[in-house]
Amino acid sequence: MARLALLLLPLVLAADWPQFLGPTRNSQSADTELLERLPAAGPEVVWSYKVGQGYAGAAVAKGKCVIFHRVGNEDLIEALDAVTGKPVWKVATRTDYSDPLGKGDGPRAVPTIADGRVFALAANGVLTAVTLDDGKKLWAVDLLAKYEVPASYFGVGTAPLVVGDRVLVNVGGEGAGVVALDVKTGKELWKASNDRASYASPVFAKLDGVDMALFFTRNGLLSLDPETGKERFSMRWRARIDASVNAASPLVIGDQLFLTASYGTGAILLDVKKDGVKEVWKSDRVLSCHFNSPVVVGEQMYGVQGRQEEGAKLRCIDWKTGKIRWTQDGFGCGSLIAVDRVLVGMTEGGELLLLRANAEKYEELGRASVLKAGVRAHIALANGRLYGRDAEKLACWNLKK
Repeated sequence: MARLALLLLPLVLAADWPQFLGPTRNSQSADTELLERLPAAGPEVVWSYKVGQGYAGAAVAKGKCVIFHRVGNEDLIEALDAVTGKPVWKVATRTDYSDPLGKGDGPRAVPTIADGRVFALAANGVLTAVTLDDGKKLWAVDLLAKYEVPASYFGVGTAPLVVGDRVLVNVGGEGAGVVALDVKTGKELWKASNDRASYASPVFAKLDGVDMALFFTRNGLLSLDPETGKERFSMRWRARIDASVNAASPLVIGDQLFLTASYGTGAILLDVKKDGVKEVWKSDRVLSCHFNSPVVVGEQMYGVQGRQEEGAKLRCIDWKTGKIRWTQDGFGCGSLIAVDRVLVGMTEGGELLLLRANAEKYEELGRASVLKAGVRAHIALANGRLYGRDAEKLACWNLKK
């Protein structure tokens, strides 16, 4: 774990939240000196901003809060001042995407900010790159059309991963399951695998001494060399039924990797070597996450057990053994961020919670209703400010003491 922590330390120190699940894509915040208790009325609202359709949460870097949403027939990549909420720039792209199952027509994926650029992947599969400073459009690629990708259940919902000069996407085409594009031009650098696309976002890690881009595709785990696209290993991990999704991102701690999915699939912890994996434990009764990714504090993992429509629960389990420490009913699906041994949570019902990361019991440090029900977007925590959205607004709250 020390090796990975050292590798990612320069990113963590910034206390920004530049992509889905934060700087290291494991929902860990570098913030300090936050509220120890949450007032019943909720924390101070710094600002709020009206938004359109979509489930994409905010990305925050270099003083800008970037959101991706849909208004009318346009997908909007929009930058706001992270402190004041005032608009800075906006890039509009026409869209005619219509979800076949009526689950919403806006963007699903959080934008990725890296090296002064913003990468936004729309529900219709169009990947757009713009500059962070002024929103200048650099390039756009229709990935579904270019790689002849079959239609999925709910559109495209995986967040792009930037590694060096490459932006990696689980596209899902034949011979183009994963594609790497040049960050400056959008030109294809390599493509690999036949794996269909999932709704899980990939992560980068150095494991057993080698760099890996780790994808939880529709088929299962896939490890690729981010430089060349060469496959290091793969492992099937998905439901037997077709009407299912993999949506929680891979979680890497040290040289171990955790996968979880619903639909009778369950969880598995793996020891990772440069050319393969070895099972540590697995179970479909421990932590089967529908779409929210779990978070680790110490040797405990906290996550949402069960499918959203069946009444999901918050659960604490032991990372090393899979032993269930406690379960809290009635929580529902929701996103979690770990910060200084406290969990910041946002439920699908729009309730903001502070929880102590306690392996012995569920321990609330306060809760407040701050958004309307139906929250699907992941929260972001940057420089003492929390960003969250529902179907109507994006809000910024002050969590500093």
